[in-house]
Amino acid sequence: MKKNQVKADTILKNFWRNNERFADLFNAVLFEGRRMIDPEALAEADTDVSSILKFNGHAETLQRIFDVVKKSAYGVDFVILGLENQQRINYAMPLRHIVGDALGYLKEYSEIAKQNKADGHWDSPDEFLSGFRKEDRLHPMVTLCVYYGEEPWDGPFSLTDMLKIPDWLKEAVSDYKMNLIQVRESGKFHFQCPDVDTVFEVSRNIFKRDYETIEKEYCSREIDSELGLVIGAITEYNVPHKVDTAGKRDCLEC
Repeated sequence: MKKNQVKADTILKNFWRNNERFADLFNAVLFEGRRMIDPEALAEADTDVSSILKFNGHAETLQRIFDVVKKSAYGVDFVILGLENQQRINYAMPLRHIVGDALGYLKEYSEIAKQNKADGHWDSPDEFLSGFRKEDRLHPMVTLCVYYGEEPWDGPFSLTDMLKIPDWLKEAVSDYKMNLIQVRESGKFHFQCPDVDTVFEVSRNIFKRDYETIEKEYCSREIDSELGLVIGAITEYNVPHKVDTAGKRDCLEC
């Protein structure tokens, strides 16, 4: 197969914006396949959590933009779910996740504090100084990183993996775990969405150069032509296919 020159970023973002695929990914990776995230309860959310941090008269602008962000509603409450597409190993990835999640919380805090100030109802001076009432609560933010690289991830999986900590200090240092899935090792997850399962399965076999299995499994199936672009974006290889008049491809001709 020939190397693919397509720019992967937009293709992958568009693929995961679909609620069925997005929910299935989170359910398979984080909840052992249980349907904890309902695709019908998902709504698009702002991917930009950039903010200005102010300390002792000094202001610093921090920019952070997620690839895909969804809100999952549960009655009057919601969970914020962020997705990061990563094609190369980033040895500072847990720190990126901390900053992204922290800015997400800061953004919601600022919105609540602004509303509290407008309402002007405080039960104590502490609430006034905090901008946050005693009963106010932020909504949980969960970030998942999808690593598409062919080489195994040998970077850190948590904040403490990035730190040089003496043994006597380890128990006092707060950790921050990164949620990560490697496409090359995705066979252990149970995906219920056929699109997600197909993309990961074919990509794994391309990484293993197991073209016989791909031809055997997919020559008799109809696969949406969009998935060929996604697989090509992940593996950096063109995935030749025949497309019929209904916009389907009959076989991966590897």
